[in-house]
Amino acid sequence: MPIALVLDLARNALLQSLLLAGPLLAVALVVGLLVSILQAVTSIQEQTLSFVPKLFAVGAVFLFLLSWMLQHLMQYTTELFRSLPALIH
Repeated sequence: MPIALVLDLARNALLQSLLLAGPLLAVALVVGLLVSILQAVTSIQEQTLSFVPKLFAVGAVFLFLLSWMLQHLMQYTTELFRSLPALIH
């Protein structure tokens, strides 16, 4: 298997994982930032306070985007398996 093909497959896999995980990570970042600003304004120094809102926000976005994520992942996997015979030869 040529090195260019391996690099292309690895690049595509990383892009797909970034595309699927990106919205969840962005929501966790925004919620964590908002909770940190709220903690700074109110002088609450509880370390675990930011965990629960992030957990609920990421869970809600995950449930909202689950069908899109599964469709995208199935499409990528199907295309990968269809192109597998051409990749081997």
